[in-house]
Amino acid sequence: SAVKDRWTVHRTLRTQRPSLVSQLHDCIDGVLEALLISGHFTSADCDEVCLPIRTPSQKIFAIYNDNILVYLINIFFTEILQYQKKLSSSVSAHHMSLDDIYTEGQLELGQDCPDVHRTLGLEDIVSMAGTVNAEADTVLVSGEAGCGKSTLLQRLHLLWARGTALQDFLLLFPFSCRRLSSEHRELSVQELLFQHGCWPNREQGEIFQFILDHPHLILFTFDGLDELKQSFSDEQRLCCPTQPAPVHILLFNIIQGALMKGVRKVITSRPEAVGPVLKKHLSKEVLLKGFSPSGVKCFIRKHHSDPTVAAKVLESLQSNNTLLGLCHSPVLCWIVSCCHKELLNCGEGSPQTITDVYLMILEHFLQHQRSLESVGRTGWPQDYLETVLHLGQLAFEGIVTTCYIFSGTDLETCAVTEKDICLGFLIQSKDMSSTNMMRYEFLHVTMQCFFAALFIVLSNNMDRSTIPKLFELKDMRKTDHSISCFTACLPFTYQPECAFDGEARAAATKNLQITATFVSGLLSLRHQNLWLHCCPRAVRARKVRQVERCLSKGMQKHFKSIPQPVEGEKKSMHAMPAFVWLIKCIYEMQESRIAKDAMSKLEVDHLKLTYCNIGPMECTALAYVLQHLKSPIGLQLDNNSIGDVGVEQLLPCMHVCNSLYLRNNNITDEGLRKLIATGIQCDSFQKIALFNNKLTDACTQHFAHLLKNKQDFLSLRLGNNNITAEGAMQLAEGLRANNSLRFLGLWGNNIGDAGAEALAWALEGSESLVWLSLVGNGIGTAGACALANFIKNCASLEELWLTENNINRTGVECLIQALEHNIHVKSIWYQISHTFFVVGVQDWWLSV
Repeated sequence: SAVKDRWTVHRTLRTQRPSLVSQLHDCIDGVLEALLISGHFTSADCDEVCLPIRTPSQKIFAIYNDNILVYLINIFFTEILQYQKKLSSSVSAHHMSLDDIYTEGQLELGQDCPDVHRTLGLEDIVSMAGTVNAEADTVLVSGEAGCGKSTLLQRLHLLWARGTALQDFLLLFPFSCRRLSSEHRELSVQELLFQHGCWPNREQGEIFQFILDHPHLILFTFDGLDELKQSFSDEQRLCCPTQPAPVHILLFNIIQGALMKGVRKVITSRPEAVGPVLKKHLSKEVLLKGFSPSGVKCFIRKHHSDPTVAAKVLESLQSNNTLLGLCHSPVLCWIVSCCHKELLNCGEGSPQTITDVYLMILEHFLQHQRSLESVGRTGWPQDYLETVLHLGQLAFEGIVTTCYIFSGTDLETCAVTEKDICLGFLIQSKDMSSTNMMRYEFLHVTMQCFFAALFIVLSNNMDRSTIPKLFELKDMRKTDHSISCFTACLPFTYQPECAFDGEARAAATKNLQITATFVSGLLSLRHQNLWLHCCPRAVRARKVRQVERCLSKGMQKHFKSIPQPVEGEKKSMHAMPAFVWLIKCIYEMQESRIAKDAMSKLEVDHLKLTYCNIGPMECTALAYVLQHLKSPIGLQLDNNSIGDVGVEQLLPCMHVCNSLYLRNNNITDEGLRKLIATGIQCDSFQKIALFNNKLTDACTQHFAHLLKNKQDFLSLRLGNNNITAEGAMQLAEGLRANNSLRFLGLWGNNIGDAGAEALAWALEGSESLVWLSLVGNGIGTAGACALANFIKNCASLEELWLTENNINRTGVECLIQALEHNIHVKSIWYQISHTFFVVGVQDWWLSV
């Protein structure tokens, strides 16, 4: 990388020639002597420079050539390259274990980015691909807890350190916001880099100046912005890199570019911690959406060196679609893979919920400690109850105060012993700073939430108001009551260091919600025998009743917020992520009685759950609850991460869906095949929208089968997929036999003239179709003329969209002539040479 960067420094030194002249003015003889010794200059070269007619400045310019540049660069870069080597070694030492098991998750550009459907690789994160704001230097990688954000950054760090990626950056500085949040001192940028990064052996000032002078060669990464106690703000500005400031102020100014402008920064965060103030300072947003089905297989095979074991684990997952859906989350996939022995021995009791998976790894760790084999769950919890409560108290106090790194004093306060640490749930915090203080953190933040939930469920001294307060749905932007009330429940005097605000409060609430989800699962009747000797039956029963009341109350709050519909429109509920959380809690309890009670009070015609980060896990919970609806609804799940696995998880609730909207969900032909196979058997199912997915011609045979067999099907929208003329011909077979379809959308595909001709043939004489969109399909004059013939003979058609095609004036004339025979058509939209027109029976050449 040094060779690659020398051209940049060469150019920089040339542009800074006056400054160099000034510095060398009084040491010309020393420079010439060094050049002579190094072999870059001969004696004749030196004599020529020292001509008596030249002034000192002229002498300097005489030696300012490529030879001296090479020499100066070699001297200057010695310390920089030594520091780079030390930084690389430090990064590599922390992430070597990634080699064997790292598996890429699904990366997508945010919705505001251009080319949003582009496939992304790791290095695309820091490239210009998808840039929205070219003036900004910061890239956001967002994703839910457990989706692999930290691991992704670690992989980038390791590839850079080995010289196999990101070689445009000479220096890389990785930071953990979790660890920075425990820094109480005010720091300057230099102190941040060298005390929380890697300390140079010498020449700190020169190295820092090099960083300031060459920001485009530097990369910063900040992992876990959501774990800061403060919300991002751009109100308090810093411009001086040597000025000390509180760490969060320093960090916010680096992210927005007030400090270290030109340095590339990558930050990771959960979505709820990212507000509009931060987004305006981003160059782009990248969404990390967990493993694809092939990613799950890849990870399992990498995690098990024995192919036979890997095959058995995958076979077990394939036989349990619910568990396969859970493995969409990398952290859950890791747990399932670690617990393969327990998984393969559980038979029909295979995990169904997130709580089941975490109980499995709890048993795995505890049984490993006892070095026992084939010991069932009944009996093992009480043997380690004291340990679980100690770790649980530490986790609980940390969750409610957003503390994720613990000192030895914190452990002592909660009576956590060395023996407890040896179980493996707590690990030593990896810190690249110079401090020698021993600190600990849980394996993963979700593991901390799980132990906090165990403490709530198993502690006999827990305040009775804890569970109700845990489930309260407060507007965290208006009040910090939900957090402060928890502090009052703590058995010790552990208090937050500062008040929560804005998105930081929302991020803290998310961890409370994860904890509440685990509480719901742990109090399920399915697990009551597990706690027989750990918690009095009466106490446990009281907590179960509290959870059920909280869930009922929470759902009612959402239902009461549903606005009354405008006259003539359907009653619609636009659900928020908190609604999905409650659904997941109900699913974790695995009691259909609770699900039925919740759905008996939901009276809407349309349920909208767009942009709610719904993946396969959430689909499982939604289907479990929604299948108990009293009457069919329209279910809108646009812009989530459902995929083929999620589609399969939704099938149990298909009978209550009269329409299904799945725009932009990474669904392929295989997921569609299963969806149609179930939908064709559902009497209520009449509409589907699948635009912006990954469908090809292979899907059209299934839609043709659907259209042939469902003569009450009304709407089919397949825009922006990969359907060609072959697919259109296949679809035409179904359309020809259907007498009910009213809306057909195939915009943004590539059916061409042949496809348009096939559709025109199929739809000719239709008495039901009122709207057809073939925008952007490469249709030319032949296709337009075929469609004109269809228009003449389709009395029901009202609107036809043909913009962004290749139709010339001849084709347009055919369309206009067709209108003379069909007075029912209200408009035909088309385009000639970037000019849009609408043609109708009343105004044939009205330009718009």
